Amino acid sequence: MSLFIKIKALRASLSNSESKLADYTLNNPELIRNQSSIELASAANVSQSSVVKFAQKLGYKGFPEFKFAVVDALNQQSKQETSPLTAFTHQDDITLVSQKLLSKQHTILSHTQQLNEATQIEKAVDALKSANRVLFVAQGNSSLVARTCVFKLQKLGVAAQCEADLIQAANALSALGKGDVLFVISHSAHPRSLRTLVELAKLEGVTVISMTKFTQNAISELADHRLFSVSEEEPVPHSGILTSSSQHYIVDLIVIALSNSNLHLQKRVAQANGFIESLGI
Repeated sequence: MSLFIKIKALRASLSNSESKLADYTLNNPELIRNQSSIELASAANVSQSSVVKFAQKLGYKGFPEFKFAVVDALNQQSKQETSPLTAFTHQDDITLVSQKLLSKQHTILSHTQQLNEATQIEKAVDALKSANRVLFVAQGNSSLVARTCVFKLQKLGVAAQCEADLIQAANALSALGKGDVLFVISHSAHPRSLRTLVELAKLEGVTVISMTKFTQNAISELADHRLFSVSEEEPVPHSGILTSSSQHYIVDLIVIALSNSNLHLQKRVAQANGFIESLGI
């Protein structure tokens, strides 16, 4: 995973000193190649201990490993990530909006792929494959993604349902047991009631899959399998356009992997499509 992608994903949850180091790293990565931890601390106007803690928060043992990650990220950085097609403006015509949206979505999908390890995707697929029932819980824009995923999983013969209301979700959870799956999708704030729902699922032996933003949070910490969505500044404030693209990418990847894992499931899809066609609508 690129260091720059990791920093961007964590940016909103960083402390003041960590934010200074994040901004300096993203804006001056070439300078860090030749800097010591003391020089970086001075340049970013933070303490040397803050540099070490920042490196550790990003998953590195210390500054030397962090520095190597900066060099690797510079080598991996694509032209797409440095493309001037970023911010949307009122002066953009539909052609430019189309180009910028395509550029943004390409970056979002690339970052999503890098944030999610293949092993975690595989474990989520295995859990869904062996579950008798699957309950999706999601609110707001995330619930639209969850409902779409439920529709696709039902085509595969998976007994899946989605609840956006937490009281109804708690009611549905009471019917789940050991080996079943609770799939929580939540990119924004996590209400205490949602955390309680996850805790109850764990007590009942229900496998929990989470899809959250890439920060430390109670939902992902409790989950058995952790998936992460990413977002950037939305072209329309609070629209969830780019976040939904990231979430759709993950669930579609899961659906495809699940379908490819078993010929019987592919036959279920054909059967479901046949039933739908028989309706004549």
